[in-house]
Amino acid sequence: MHEMNFVLALTAGFLGGFGHCIGMCGPVVASYSLHLDMPGMKAHRMLSHLLYNAGRIMTYVFIGSVMGAAGQFLSVGSRIANLQNVVAVGAGILMVLMGMDIAGLFNFIKPLEKKNTVVLGMAKAVLEGFSIWRYFTLGLVMGFIPCGISYSIFIAAAASGSIFTGIMTAFFFGLGTLPSLFAFGSLISFIGSEIRGWLYRLSGAVVMGMGVYWLVRGISAYAKV
Repeated sequence: MHEMNFVLALTAGFLGGFGHCIGMCGPVVASYSLHLDMPGMKAHRMLSHLLYNAGRIMTYVFIGSVMGAAGQFLSVGSRIANLQNVVAVGAGILMVLMGMDIAGLFNFIKPLEKKNTVVLGMAKAVLEGFSIWRYFTLGLVMGFIPCGISYSIFIAAAASGSIFTGIMTAFFFGLGTLPSLFAFGSLISFIGSEIRGWLYRLSGAVVMGMGVYWLVRGISAYAKV
């Protein structure tokens, strides 16, 4: 039923990962990666990357579950029979607008993405620890960093009107971002800023596609009522 939403979330995560996550999370990943190059730390390299990304995806899943629960509460808790369809249409319109912003046609998300001082401050504090588990905690923290693509995915999670679907939408998005951050250290020199810019804008087109998906879904369901 929601398979297309999962595919779009995975695709947005993959394209946005190489196009945007490298820019947003890359400095933090580079910071702890350089630390892992120190004597005695190389054995922890793979485990550290796994822990970091597991923490990051767990935060996405948590937010996705909250947004899915909110959508489910609206649809179940309200006596308005077609409220969920209205939510889907509204979310679809918002996602299309956000996708247009990501694609470079508007400029209302980017100022929000710069409001990351608190998150980066927490990340810096976490990195000062000594336990290997600090990388998992770091991922949990970085999952909250302001990001237009992740915001769009969380809106899709709310539009689904289901906790499970919200969780899976966020999970597939996080899964899609894995290749970029795992390959960051070895591929960044081959992926210039111009190419990353195009990939980011392409991910905006995918977000617009998600918006159209929810618009069509909501309008079609409303027409059957």
